[in-house]
Amino acid sequence: MSLKDRKRNVGEAMKKRYLLLTLIVLSAVSLFIGVSSISPLDLLNVQSEETQIFLISRLPRLVAILLAGAGMSISGLIMQQLSRNKFVSPTTAGTLDATKLGILVSMLVFANAAMLEKMAVAFAFAIAGTFLFMQILDRIKFKDAIFIPLVGLMFGNILSSITTFFAYKADVIQNMSAWLQGDFSMIMKGRYELLYISIPIIIIAYFYANRFTVAGMGEDFSKNLGLAYRRVVNIGLILVALITVTVVLTVGVIPFLGLIIPNIISIFKGDHLQKTLPHTALLGAIFLLVCDILGRVVIYPYEISISLMVGVIGSGIFLYLLFRRKKYA
Repeated sequence: MSLKDRKRNVGEAMKKRYLLLTLIVLSAVSLFIGVSSISPLDLLNVQSEETQIFLISRLPRLVAILLAGAGMSISGLIMQQLSRNKFVSPTTAGTLDATKLGILVSMLVFANAAMLEKMAVAFAFAIAGTFLFMQILDRIKFKDAIFIPLVGLMFGNILSSITTFFAYKADVIQNMSAWLQGDFSMIMKGRYELLYISIPIIIIAYFYANRFTVAGMGEDFSKNLGLAYRRVVNIGLILVALITVTVVLTVGVIPFLGLIIPNIISIFKGDHLQKTLPHTALLGAIFLLVCDILGRVVIYPYEISISLMVGVIGSGIFLYLLFRRKKYA
């Protein structure tokens, strides 16, 4: 290994350590911010009310933020690689909107079903919506980087309109709105564990990272290298749908996260998934933590929902990425 390669590896390791250190600091801050005042000294008394709040509410909330942030960011990274478009994500490919439709169907048809059964219905709709978008993508000849996500947004709006129509017809629009509003304030022990499903999914995504990287170079190129292109793409889309469904069912809709984080990482780290995936997961968790902390302190003691905070900050970053692409086109 040359001296230049060694310096590059050391630099990458340092950046990852800085991200990890930032994540640890923000996590500690998040644990002690809230309406109930809790200090580290309060935790010395295991039976105290502060300790119970910490274990039942604050700690589960932190875990949910970390898993949702890492999971949605990696979902966006996989979708961007497989679609070969930097502006594709669960937000701009109809995945979130298909999940909403699946949740509505589960509420109307399987009202008394268990959470896992509702998850299965939502997952079926999410994977179907994502596959349909990829089929539309294959048939579009004009594959401009901006045009493709616009098609995805129109496709998602069609699904969202269908969901809204039937929700109004069944008089469950308020239930749907409350369910889908991204919010960590209601996360407590016993109400977030579904997110643990994303841990093995992220591990699988890491082991498939090299295959996703090759698949992102195109079907013909992948087949020439002996890669089972369709199988790899299908696995990637299934992983994306699973993560999206678990996050939406547990937390609600979190827009833009899977769109902006992979783009920021790719600017500095390139497009090799096995190298960028850990950084994407860390930055996604950090970004969501920052938004959640801001949402808790801006109008303290009240909270701003995470979907609103991420939507405002994420849309600004998204516009910057659009203008940056135009400048460096």
